[in-house]
Amino acid sequence: MSAAIIQLLVLAGVAIFLILRLRSVLGTRDGFEKPPVTVRDTREDLRREFEVIEGGPDTDITDHVPDGSPAAKALAAMKMAEGDFNVSEFLRGARGAYEMILMAFERGDIEEVRGFLSEDVAEAFDEVIRSREAQGLKVEAEFNGVREVVLEEAGFDRDTGEAELTVRFVGELTSVVRNAEGEIVEGNPREIKRQRDVWSFARTMGADDPNWRLVATGG
Repeated sequence: MSAAIIQLLVLAGVAIFLILRLRSVLGTRDGFEKPPVTVRDTREDLRREFEVIEGGPDTDITDHVPDGSPAAKALAAMKMAEGDFNVSEFLRGARGAYEMILMAFERGDIEEVRGFLSEDVAEAFDEVIRSREAQGLKVEAEFNGVREVVLEEAGFDRDTGEAELTVRFVGELTSVVRNAEGEIVEGNPREIKRQRDVWSFARTMGADDPNWRLVATGG
């Protein structure tokens, strides 16, 4: 056997060895395999995922009321009527209004907050304040903060554009009532008490006046 034939046989053996070695490392492709993902497929998947996120629930609403509830639908209608309306921002404003109005009432002077009150609520506050004065009573109060602000109800009249939001507040304050002689007849100046109030605010969506007005109070 010539040297050339022997050389060819050696090279053939090496080639067969390399093929078998590669198959043991890389394996073989049997049965169905997914086609490789193209750039176009990836873009379409991302677009579909984006569309799902874009069309999902409005978290500014669902953070405060259940998705699909009458209150959620009312809030969505308010946003349709006034594009920049934001539920979370409303509640932050309501928190500040609660302290301002409550303390004005406790101290017996609501003139600075009268513009934030409906006529009925202002009249009721005035009546209580006059009754205190007639009895020679004076309230001394200090506000310590709001522990809870929860949106309880929301309603919207599509015909009139009138929106009404009911909020539950839990505030903390110290309060005493003194008689004409300055004696404490109710409360303790060193005791912080919690006060629970449920207030309803109303406004016409889309109106030039941005202020919400307190239209009902309760506990």
